[in-house]
Amino acid sequence: MEVAILGCYAATPTTSHRPTSQVLSIGNHLFLIDCGEGTQTQLRRQKIKFSRIKHIFISHLHGDHFYGLIGLIATFGLLDRKTPLHIYGPKGIKEIITLQLKLSKSWTGFPLYFHELEQKTPEIIFQDDKVSVETIPLDHRVYTNGFLFKEALGDRKLLIDKVDEYQIDVAYYKSIKKGKDVPDNNGNLIANKLLTAPPPPPKSYAFCSDTAFKPTLAEQLKNVSVLYHEATFLERHKHLCEKTKHATAKQAATLAKMAAVKKLILGHYSTRYGNIEVFKQEAQQVFPEVLLAEDGKKFKFD
Repeated sequence: MEVAILGCYAATPTTSHRPTSQVLSIGNHLFLIDCGEGTQTQLRRQKIKFSRIKHIFISHLHGDHFYGLIGLIATFGLLDRKTPLHIYGPKGIKEIITLQLKLSKSWTGFPLYFHELEQKTPEIIFQDDKVSVETIPLDHRVYTNGFLFKEALGDRKLLIDKVDEYQIDVAYYKSIKKGKDVPDNNGNLIANKLLTAPPPPPKSYAFCSDTAFKPTLAEQLKNVSVLYHEATFLERHKHLCEKTKHATAKQAATLAKMAAVKKLILGHYSTRYGNIEVFKQEAQQVFPEVLLAEDGKKFKFD
């Protein structure tokens, strides 16, 4: 599992800081999460293939999270893309994008599917045999979802020495990996646990931006591998959280601790702060496993 941070700052872009966008590599997919201004430029800088992006998840309809979307779609069209593109986001996103395509007479030459979201409780919005994606209802000034990506449990690991020892025919290998008991050459049924090892624990990634501190999320986020949570402010500016519906680094760490996640990535920093290290220092007072998102940075989780 790998997370490529394309942008991770709040509000307006600057010459050195870009708004929210990231690419998650999980379950043989490249998922684009949010699409602030400059996303397609950042994709090029990180040499991420446009053609591999088939699903885009938009958390909410504030500009710093989706103003790069129409530009990216237009570029896909100019590159003669044929692969379908699925966009998941709040109700209204279809109207916004299709109006721009209509007025600019720039209809795509590839299928464009919108999956508009309105539900205020978690729902699975994508699932295949490798991964599922579930909404995380957040608390912001407009309807907002985070997204929880979960790997499916993989096949069991075949122990070749044990398979040879019990004289199992190669025709049964696939069944063994799926957890089935199989016969040996004499017709004796051999228990699967004697022939395999458990698959690695499936990984999970939770994206939470933008939101006020919401302790009730801890149950849905319990034991996730990695939590990305906004940390717009430090505690000394906590009074700003109430009207803006954002969170502090300490609050993000508190949620990470409550949910017993493995790692916490902080992001969505206000540009009022000159040094983002202070976010990590504040969060680590509550939760030690803290990473800082930075534009252009990649995190790999084995």
